[in-house]
Amino acid sequence: MASIGDAKSFESGRQLAAWLGLVPKQHSSGGKQLLLGISKHGDTYLRTLLIHGARAVIRVAERKAGYAQTWLAQLIGRRNKNIAAVALANKNARISWALLAQERDYQPGYEPSAA
Repeated sequence: MASIGDAKSFESGRQLAAWLGLVPKQHSSGGKQLLLGISKHGDTYLRTLLIHGARAVIRVAERKAGYAQTWLAQLIGRRNKNIAAVALANKNARISWALLAQERDYQPGYEPSAA
């Protein structure tokens, strides 16, 4: 929270994730999208903490009973664990932005209402 400061200064969770260096580099023009590797720009320490936290979640989640049907298990089935860890860190950064920007507490089963 100290590194991010005012979360409302970012327009979206993707902007925060880009600031942290958790989204792919874009080299796009003429309507053709080309996404390369993770940019690694931004706050190195915070990005490292998010990725290490995601790796810990992956390690523990693999031993849980309901793991096979989760988003994370499907992602690891398609990609390797390091890519899945960065994707989970990206997801966690976006969730953090939403919680900080809307000044809410985390609720595990939260579903936003369709406005």
